[in-house]
Amino acid sequence: MNRREAISRVSLLLGGTILGAEAFLAGCRQPDKNIGGAGINFSNDDVAFLDEVAETILPATDTPGAKEAKVGDFMTRIVRDCYTEKDQKVFVDGMQKLNEASKKKNGHSFLDASAQERHDLLVDLDKEQKQYTDKKKEGDPPHYFRLMKELTLWGYFTSEPGATKALRYVAVPGKYQGCIDYKKGEKAWATT
Repeated sequence: MNRREAISRVSLLLGGTILGAEAFLAGCRQPDKNIGGAGINFSNDDVAFLDEVAETILPATDTPGAKEAKVGDFMTRIVRDCYTEKDQKVFVDGMQKLNEASKKKNGHSFLDASAQERHDLLVDLDKEQKQYTDKKKEGDPPHYFRLMKELTLWGYFTSEPGATKALRYVAVPGKYQGCIDYKKGEKAWATT
């Protein structure tokens, strides 16, 4: 699967486009001064925080979770290298907002929250971002949680663990068969 196909599939899952995808497809490091991390740096703690957010969105079950796919590192690279400065600010400020929302709802930081508290918080934030997205006007910034969720799905399903263990994967699948019976509960196919 090439990058364009992977991004297209993830955006279909989300029902729209993915912020930063254009820069990613162009190779991320564009000469445009509005793209790329003008001094933005993420610490190891930031990556660990984003890994926990991603793991709450896509936890390990019988397949690896987002943390094993190193989605936190993926998020920081895409935000740093492919987002505009405006969207970088939304994302970085959103990390703080998510932590503050956890303190308000649960009485402690996101990292100190139980798995159920984290889940419940992210469900609330997902509802909030859907309402915001439905009502936002052209030119309004995206909701920070939507960015985190998009990057989680994109990073996971384009990672080796996501593509080979969460999806059905055959490196060389053989001949083309246009019509194959689907059995309820089967994994979707990854393509190369």
